Amino acid sequence: MKNVIIIDALNMFLRSYVISPHLNKKGWPIGGTIGFLKSLQKVARDFDADEIIIAWDGHEGSARRRSMNKDYKGGRKPIRFNRRLVEIPEDKEEANKGFQQVRLMEYLNEMPVIQLIADFTEADDIIALVVNNERYACCMKTIISSDKDFFQLCRDDVQVYRPIQKKLVTKQSIIDDFKIHPNNFALARAIEGDKSDNLPGIKGAGLKTIAKRFPYLVREDEYEVADIIRDCAMQGKKLKIHENISSNEKLIKDNYAIMQLQYPNIRPMNREIIKRAIIDFEPHFNKIKFSQMLADDDGLSLNFNDLQAVFRKIKR
Repeated sequence: MKNVIIIDALNMFLRSYVISPHLNKKGWPIGGTIGFLKSLQKVARDFDADEIIIAWDGHEGSARRRSMNKDYKGGRKPIRFNRRLVEIPEDKEEANKGFQQVRLMEYLNEMPVIQLIADFTEADDIIALVVNNERYACCMKTIISSDKDFFQLCRDDVQVYRPIQKKLVTKQSIIDDFKIHPNNFALARAIEGDKSDNLPGIKGAGLKTIAKRFPYLVREDEYEVADIIRDCAMQGKKLKIHENISSNEKLIKDNYAIMQLQYPNIRPMNREIIKRAIIDFEPHFNKIKFSQMLADDDGLSLNFNDLQAVFRKIKR
C-alpha cells in the first residue's frame, strides 16, 4: 500500500511562521517558509511518502461558509511572531507573512509535490475531496494538520497526524478516546460548537457529555441531527442538555452544514480543476533551483538530504 501525505498547508505554514526565527540574507523573517520545508521533510520521512499533496485555502476560501454564517471565523486575532530577531512594524508584518507564503509556493513549484488551490474553496474541502479520489483508493492517506475537523474523515485507510500534539489519530483511537465514531464526529462537534471558528455550541455539551448522553454515536451507523432531536424528545426524564438541544435545533443544523466534510463544499468547476491537477501530475525536482533559493534565503547550512531522498523515490 502506497503512502500519501496530504498537508493542510496554512496550518503548517502558520505554525512555522510564529515560532521559527530564521532570517534571509536581507535580514527579513523567512521562518514560515524555511520552517515549513523542515516540517515537510520530517513528515515525508516519518511516513515514508510515495506522494505528497499540499492543500491551500483559495482566494475568499471562507466565503461559501460565511454565506451560511456571517460570523464564521470572525473575531480572530492577527497571527503575530512570538520569537523575534528583528522588529517589524505592524503594517509591514502582514506583508511579510504574504511574502513568505508566496515564497514557499515558489519552492514547492520546483518539487515533486501536488499543490492544490481554488478560489472560494477552503483547504478542508480540498483535502476531503482528495481522500476520496479514486487515484488513492489503494493508498494509506495521512492528513497532516492539528485541526480536529479532519477526525470525521478517519477510516481504515485515512488517518490524521497532529504535529503540535505529536499524535497520530486513527479511526480506532477516536472511538477509544471520545466514544464517538468518526462517522458521527461532525454531528457531535456541531452540538459542541467550535470556538476557533466562532461557531457557538450548546451550553454544557462537551464531547464527553455528548458521548455519555447519546452512546449510540460510537456505532458506525451515521446519525443525523433529526435523530438527536428525536432522542431528546423521547426522554422520560429530560436533563438540561436535552432541553438545550431541543430548543437549538437550527443552530446545530447550521453548524453541521458548515462543519461536515463528507460532501465537500466545492463548486463543480473547482472540483474538475482539482481532479485534473491530480491526473496531470508529473513529478519533477529542480535541485539547482532549490539550492539557489536556499542560498538567497540563507538556508544552505540546513540539511534537506532526507527530503531529497523522498523526492528521488517519488520521481521513480
